[in-house]
Amino acid sequence: MAQLRKPTLHTERLILRDAVESDVADRLALGNSPEIQKMFGMDPAQVRPLTQAAAEAWVAAQEKEAWGWVIEHDGRCVGSIRLHTLNWADKRASLALGFLDENLLGKGLGTEAMEAVAEFALGPLGLNRLSVRALAFNARAIRAYEKIGFVQEGVERQSALIGSEWHDDVLLGLIASDFAARRA
Repeated sequence: MAQLRKPTLHTERLILRDAVESDVADRLALGNSPEIQKMFGMDPAQVRPLTQAAAEAWVAAQEKEAWGWVIEHDGRCVGSIRLHTLNWADKRASLALGFLDENLLGKGLGTEAMEAVAEFALGPLGLNRLSVRALAFNARAIRAYEKIGFVQEGVERQSALIGSEWHDDVLLGLIASDFAARRA
């Protein structure tokens, strides 16, 4: 399955696609929200304004992701989603999602993006398992993962130091047969 090309994925409200040059301006306009950066595990007190160079580096990083997509909503880049740490022998991968627009949180767009990638990964790509991790305080992300069938499998205690506080990571998994059964 490694020879399969990464498709552009379409949902009701999103296009998951390769990065393009205009994404730099979109990324720069989104800036670095302290609330969003905290959900990624950064100390909000350490978040600095996003520079042009950092926006360019973000887009360049997206271009290098073999199984990564920029998330487009209403004609502009609003984040990214990617499969990483692929293990072809065991037919599994990890999933990472990052929405960068605070105004779009809580609207179901993350669920929509994850469902599209899960459908591709557990279907045409031929994987059997997807794994995700979310900071335990990120209830919104955990609910979104669970909506498409991810099951909590454990907790990695005190795995993230944010500022001067330790936080747990919740580990979740999705199996192809479970995903297919929910969609039937």
